[in-house]
Amino acid sequence: MPLLRIRTEIDDRPGRLAGLASALAARGANILGLSVQVGTEGVVDEFIVDMPSADRVREELEAAGGARTTVVPARPHELVDEPTHVLALVARVRAEPRALPAALGELLRAGEAAWTDTAESGRDVLTVPAGPGQAVRLRRAGLPFTATEAARADALVRAVLPPPGRARPDQRTLTLRDGTRVLVRPIEPGDATGLREMHGRCSLESRRMRYFSGKASLPQRAIDRFCDPARGLTLVAEGPDGSLLALAHMIHVVDPGVAELAFLVEDAWQGRGLGRSLAELLLVLGRERGLVEARATALSENARMRRLFTSLGGRTRRTEEPGIVEVRLRLDGRPAGGGPVSMERSRWSGPSAGGRMSG
Repeated sequence: MPLLRIRTEIDDRPGRLAGLASALAARGANILGLSVQVGTEGVVDEFIVDMPSADRVREELEAAGGARTTVVPARPHELVDEPTHVLALVARVRAEPRALPAALGELLRAGEAAWTDTAESGRDVLTVPAGPGQAVRLRRAGLPFTATEAARADALVRAVLPPPGRARPDQRTLTLRDGTRVLVRPIEPGDATGLREMHGRCSLESRRMRYFSGKASLPQRAIDRFCDPARGLTLVAEGPDGSLLALAHMIHVVDPGVAELAFLVEDAWQGRGLGRSLAELLLVLGRERGLVEARATALSENARMRRLFTSLGGRTRRTEEPGIVEVRLRLDGRPAGGGPVSMERSRWSGPSAGGRMSG
């Protein structure tokens, strides 16, 4: 029976994967491998199956809720334990750095892999930055690269390249566009009083934009969640006088490789670049943690935050809730729909608006 690699995009809703598995089972398929990835428009389910025939499998999967389905031959050697495979590739490249293109090609099953000094990206082409002024260009016909695969390739490069310098400290200073310097650091349990005071200084409108309601106070259980590393990462910004000015969250969700962002910036500090600086910093930190996509939900009337995330490369989607939109942003530095990609690694800095997105 033919061994096939099948990819199809689905809406991120309960039951969609079960529907695809049932459609394959009805065709007598034996599912030997399954991977859930992030694509440009939704979740990509990838199956390796052994089945009697590939006839009409694309049509039947799309009838079961899939979209943009691709079916290509697979080979038995692709049925390997992925973590073991990646660790072996890292060891190989550390021993022989010039083998990086071959290792990336093997990682992503690309037909072509070569050094390049130009940036190019598209459905069948992926450029992976590999140090100042150089990159690896991968080509793979018939099976578009997903955001998850791009993040895997970037992570392999980070694992084998020497670090660019000393690791960043846990706290850092942001310079706003008016020259004011603010300290940004991870939240601590001792920040409870300062957080409540900052929350009280925020207007009803700012709190409504953050929480979708006017939440009058910040309960202790919320602060406990902010401080729990199992739930994600929360940063606070301190002003020159030591008072807290802003909260920025990167919250883990159940989708693999995805986190949700949320912000609250005190009214007096909005419009000075603090919100954008915090957003850019969270995107860098998310990428360093191996995340593939950041998401944020906002009231549709929150034009400031929609503009901010669109300017960072996000795509806005409607949700099933009236008046609420979702913005999705790839974290691998590449545009969601392909096109040119910068060979410079993303950096955080600071111009533009402060505000919030829900989490």
